[in-house]
Amino acid sequence: MNFLKSGLQTVLGSQQPNQAPSGAETVELLVERVTSSTLLEDRRDACRALKALSKKYRIEVGIGMNAMLQVLENDRTDCEIIGYCLDTLCHVTSPEQFEEEEDNPNVTANIGEQFTEIFIKNSDNVCLVLACLEEYDFRVRWAAIKLLTNLLANRPKEIQEIVLVSPMGVSKMMDLLIDSREVIRNDALLLMIQLTKGNGNIQKIVAFENAFDRLLDVIKEEGCSDGGIVVEDCLILMLNLLKNNPSNQQFFKEGSYIQRLAPMLELSTDQDQAGMSPQKVSNLHCMLQVVRALVCPSNPQQVISSCQKAIRSSGLLSAICNIIMASGVPPDLLIETINTIAEVIRGDGQNQDYFNSFMAPCDPPLSAIVLLLMSMVNEKQPLSLRCAVLYCFQSYLYRNEAGQTSLVKTLLQSSEQTQSITSGQLLCRSLFSTDPLSNWFAAVSMSHALLENPAQKEQLLRVVLATSHTSKPVSLLEQCNQLLQQANCKFQSKVGLLMLLSVWLSHCQLAVRTFLSIPGTVAYLTGQISANEHGDNEYLVQGLCAFLMGICIQFNDNSVQEHQREFLCQLLVKRIGLDTYNKKLGEVSKHENYSKSAKQPQIRIAATTDLLLDYEFCRLFKALEAVISKTVNGFSSGGENITELTLSQEASGLVAQYKDIIREQDTRLQALQQQLAHQEAKVRELSGALEQSQSSNAQLQDQNILLKAQLQAAADLRQQTLSSSASSPLHLLPAQGDHQQEVLEKRLSMLSLEQQTDRAKLAYYESENSRLLGELDQLRARVSVAEGKANESGTELDKLRKDQEDLLELLTDQESKMQRYRMELKRVTGQSFDEDDDVDDELQAIEANDGEGKDASSMANSSNHPGGFVC
Repeated sequence: MNFLKSGLQTVLGSQQPNQAPSGAETVELLVERVTSSTLLEDRRDACRALKALSKKYRIEVGIGMNAMLQVLENDRTDCEIIGYCLDTLCHVTSPEQFEEEEDNPNVTANIGEQFTEIFIKNSDNVCLVLACLEEYDFRVRWAAIKLLTNLLANRPKEIQEIVLVSPMGVSKMMDLLIDSREVIRNDALLLMIQLTKGNGNIQKIVAFENAFDRLLDVIKEEGCSDGGIVVEDCLILMLNLLKNNPSNQQFFKEGSYIQRLAPMLELSTDQDQAGMSPQKVSNLHCMLQVVRALVCPSNPQQVISSCQKAIRSSGLLSAICNIIMASGVPPDLLIETINTIAEVIRGDGQNQDYFNSFMAPCDPPLSAIVLLLMSMVNEKQPLSLRCAVLYCFQSYLYRNEAGQTSLVKTLLQSSEQTQSITSGQLLCRSLFSTDPLSNWFAAVSMSHALLENPAQKEQLLRVVLATSHTSKPVSLLEQCNQLLQQANCKFQSKVGLLMLLSVWLSHCQLAVRTFLSIPGTVAYLTGQISANEHGDNEYLVQGLCAFLMGICIQFNDNSVQEHQREFLCQLLVKRIGLDTYNKKLGEVSKHENYSKSAKQPQIRIAATTDLLLDYEFCRLFKALEAVISKTVNGFSSGGENITELTLSQEASGLVAQYKDIIREQDTRLQALQQQLAHQEAKVRELSGALEQSQSSNAQLQDQNILLKAQLQAAADLRQQTLSSSASSPLHLLPAQGDHQQEVLEKRLSMLSLEQQTDRAKLAYYESENSRLLGELDQLRARVSVAEGKANESGTELDKLRKDQEDLLELLTDQESKMQRYRMELKRVTGQSFDEDDDVDDELQAIEANDGEGKDASSMANSSNHPGGFVC
């Protein structure tokens, strides 16, 4: 402190006793000294003092920010003063509050953000800081990193845009990752994490600046999953680069970086992992998130498929499966591992088959699927774990017809036929247990075995259950119906059963016929739909019952007496009312849980009460709601008489439907054309690179020939000098010949190595070009098919439009005839007729004598009117 006082006296000059300047005055004098002093030493001392005061008097120092910027621009050769200025600016823009300023009432929580906004008004200020990154001096580089981190924390979007347009801005930051000083490298990682958040362009630049290689090298140096916080920072940065960025995901896969991840996730299954450190848990958690970023269901399907294949072939899937079998794995890590497996196997047949064959190391041996299902139906397990297992099981069944068939087969087997417990037995027991959550999990799991698989829907009708040894066996469908109608059936159990029945009966007429044949089914559904109970839960159940009733109408083959399609529609109209039915049907999509569940396949909930609707059920409801509503409303008139007006309405509906189809196909066509243009540009780029590599290869071959000739000349020279070496007293010539030959041999060796590297690049470009040309041909074929479909739809739409125009013309002509007949009747009878009057007999009479009426009318009018009148 004495040193600081003496320094201030040196800078400010001596002060009279009892006239010590205030803090604000001191800062003002120091700022003036920085801007006006001609001696570097004076400016340096003033900057040092400002740095010391910048925490306590942040506002006063921040007001003099221009003085710091002036030093950064004019004194950049002096590392010490630059370091002082950067540290001062770092304090001024800090998003945190310092202890020294806690008692200052003028300092607000966002004071650092306000000074950041002032600082970045001139983008050149940020460029000055970026330029400081090139300085190797620790004081300058480290302070610049911390300042940029503060600026990004306060104004991320603005700083990202400035860095993007700054020449070599991203490259300067990337060079920090290879700094040998760990403090610089580690803080640079934190800076890059802030920089890459939510900006796809920066993410692409960073990835192509060899970021993945550098990050994986650092992870390996730090000990992989056993490393410290630096490993976690590297993985977080890698996650930023991959998440929601298909370009980087494809680059990561093609660069064989997936293969480098596999050893990092290997755990020993014969050792207890209970003593795993929290940091190792965090590292493994981040590694799994990196894997999930590559196969996230929201990624393009082409990227997902290629990454799933690489994960399997690299042994990464095996390593991940081993984690769930290791003992002592913390629950959070286990849940993340199960979710990762779910997305790695989702929709990939080979990965699903591998997971199905994976056995748990227990006695007797159990498949991993059965072991996980045991956890799902166990009400003592954490809810997050049960949801993760459900997601994994759903992903195993997703587009897996063999897996769906296998599950239904286990349901058809009796307990005496199997030696060990099966997945079907587990689900059946849980479907009728007393735990409503287990009912829900089992119902949703079973419904996924029926998705887009009509054959298994019919097979499941054969499943027969016996609740006890003395009771009569009943079918699974009948048992579900009985459980649904029980008075003590819980809300979540009802929701699960209604979703299961809806999936089961949709697109399966045999299942609908069997369901309607069960006594009391229709009465229960109509009673639920017409109920007057209020509340979100009651509305949801009523809406699901309305949807199930609509499925029974839509997929009805009219084979069940008194339950044909028309009968059920009339029942709804008379007992419930069409408006009430449509309102109850719409309650499903209005429920707040519907919008959450329809977003993504993975279940993300905060409490057990949020566990209601399933993602695939929401997709089914969205596809059938409008169809069911149209069918029910079409029967509301009580008959099927088709008039010109109804034909016109149907034609208009068909036109609107085809417009939607054409609009959708046009959107797909535009997307395919954009993809085609992108692929063609990529082919052109690779073709240029290929030509450049071929040219470089030719040049290297010429240089190789030239060097070989020089080497041969040097060898000849050496041979000639060896014969005359005896006459050379100092023997200089042979030594010179040896040296020259050695130099040429080294050059030749380097040239050969370089030539091999261009040949490798050439082979890569040729293979990549061939692959892209193949994809281009496929894409062109898809575009051609899409254009053909669009043309067909357009032709059919034109035809419909022409039919509609003809129909409207017919209606207009008929209306004209009706008007003419009314006028004729008025003239003949002397009475006026409104449009609603019953004049059918008169019109028929006039139409029968149309010719005679015209002649008589013409004659009568000619006699009364000289000009004549013809109807």
